[in-house]
Amino acid sequence: MLNMAEGLARLEELAAHPVVATLARVFADAGRDLAIVGGPVRDALLGRLTHDLDFTTDARPDEILALVKPVSSVQWDVGRAFGTIGARVQGEQVEITTYRADSYDGVTRKPTVEFGDTLEADLTRRDFTVNAMALRVPARTLVDPTGGVEDLIASRLRTPIDPAVSFGDDPLRMLRGARFASQLAFDIDPDTLEAIAELRETLQIVSPERVQSELVRLLQTDDPVRGIRVLVETRLIDEFLPEVPALRLEVDEHHHHKDVYEHSLTVLRQAIALEKQRTPDAAPDVALRLAALLHDIGKPATRRLEPGGGVTFHHHDVKGARMARKRLQALRFDAATTTVVSRLIELHLRFFGYAEGAWTDAAVRRYVRDAGDELERLHILTRADVTTRNKRKAQRLASAYDDIESRIATLREQEQIDAIRPELDGNRIQEVLGIAPGREVGEAYRFLLDLRLDEGVVGEEEAERRLREWWAARG
Repeated sequence: MLNMAEGLARLEELAAHPVVATLARVFADAGRDLAIVGGPVRDALLGRLTHDLDFTTDARPDEILALVKPVSSVQWDVGRAFGTIGARVQGEQVEITTYRADSYDGVTRKPTVEFGDTLEADLTRRDFTVNAMALRVPARTLVDPTGGVEDLIASRLRTPIDPAVSFGDDPLRMLRGARFASQLAFDIDPDTLEAIAELRETLQIVSPERVQSELVRLLQTDDPVRGIRVLVETRLIDEFLPEVPALRLEVDEHHHHKDVYEHSLTVLRQAIALEKQRTPDAAPDVALRLAALLHDIGKPATRRLEPGGGVTFHHHDVKGARMARKRLQALRFDAATTTVVSRLIELHLRFFGYAEGAWTDAAVRRYVRDAGDELERLHILTRADVTTRNKRKAQRLASAYDDIESRIATLREQEQIDAIRPELDGNRIQEVLGIAPGREVGEAYRFLLDLRLDEGVVGEEEAERRLREWWAARG
């Protein structure tokens, strides 16, 4: 909850920041206004750390550039057409933007760029009231024309103007609302939620790349589930990730199984907790979180209601992997992320056979080989996928996975399990069998790889003997 006294003290600290003080002096000497705006002000009032320094001013872009050059080591003006000049001042990156008073055509997200003359007018065109506050410097005056402080106190997200107008101007703001709900742990105002539901189809004018970027930023928060619920409840997610709401399966009263949607959200939360536990200093693992959210999306397409009340989802792992690949490609995710997510989904059921009965060393080697570089992520996803309320069953599965990780560690010490290859390479295979490069070399290589997986290291001499036996048996 917002403590106003502490928040105002934080604002004073923000205004006293050396970079802020330097820029405030430069703009004041030139007779220009300058204010810290948006996220830094919001986060200071909430007592959160901020890593961005964003400013707004009545100076036009060319004048901004001229003013910051003497006090910065580098400048960039790629946003000049939109009024934004970037610079590095005392080692910190800042962005300074001319007051804006844009208008939108309702067909694309591209605004007709119009520069404004007042700070208050600039603030009212922003996405949410909590982001529509500014701190004038060097005067240190808080400017809040739309009630942002009140909304911070109420932990509420609300648009500065009529939400239908705000979202009609820029539909991407609807996605930002879900992201801020998770990032700040705030609730969205009912009128704002209603507008999202009514205007959800306007998201179609937003490019897949921008939608993907907001989805990634949502997944990078500590609790993306809060924002995902907003997306599902307003049906905004139907426009770009319909596989998630499809998880809310409906069955008749005689068939019983887990709520797949709620299960998936629980898996996502548990995966994030394990991720933080295992790699506390690492950046949020978006690929892992996507895999956790989407791991069961193949279930609706593979669901079968069995006599007696059973429900099956045979091969939903394979189906889900294909669906995830197609969806992530449509959202313009990079090839590496797409491959990782689809591979994790394809493999996420593999472990559960281990809990049924102990695997041989060969089976463990194959598990490691199939997971490849994604083994650690698979460890987390598989553990997170246990959401049963049966404590005995949960403990049995956890113990089984402790065991498989222990066996993998032991095999790593005994043999290079992470880089399993046949003991003879292609050149040696050709020498031993007296054959030229071709299909037979590949078949021999696969035979030796299976031997390596099944029996571990047998030595080159034994590998050659087995290879000759296999070749002779082929005739």
